[in-house]
Amino acid sequence: MVQRLAHFAITVRDYDEALAFYVGKLGFEKLEDTDLGGGKRWVRVRPKGSDAAILLARAVNEQQHASVGNQTGGRVFVFLDTDDFWRDYRELVARGVTFARPPKDEPYGTVAVFEDLYGNRFDLSSAPPSRLPRRSPPRLRSYPAGSTAAASPSTGPRPRSSMRASRQLPKR
Repeated sequence: MVQRLAHFAITVRDYDEALAFYVGKLGFEKLEDTDLGGGKRWVRVRPKGSDAAILLARAVNEQQHASVGNQTGGRVFVFLDTDDFWRDYRELVARGVTFARPPKDEPYGTVAVFEDLYGNRFDLSSAPPSRLPRRSPPRLRSYPAGSTAAASPSTGPRPRSSMRASRQLPKR
């Protein structure tokens, strides 16, 4: 089974003030802002480069209003990974984002906690270079001119008879 996180909701007081923060201050992309009638909108934003999005859901009753800014009871709610912690940290500070905890080096990377306009907490984090995924260049093999072997990344050269069998070509 293959599953992925598509989006999740954050309750907000007002769509437009939330958009101004998430797009204007955090630099997220506005994916959608569709009027559903009756004062309700379908508003989605996401960090640039992310597949998952945040649905900005306007609070409409007492219980929902109580959750604005307190999605997780004061704990960090969203974990925002970056490929360059210091670049993004400096940019967010310059844009006026409030950090509740300053940057700190942890065994799992550099992290700082910031708050959205309502007080929901986000981790801005970057893995240390030793924990970043390693991308190995593809292994290339060279064969002498006129060789009758074909390269296979997993098993190396295969004789032509083996290639014929795998492609079910008739024998000559």
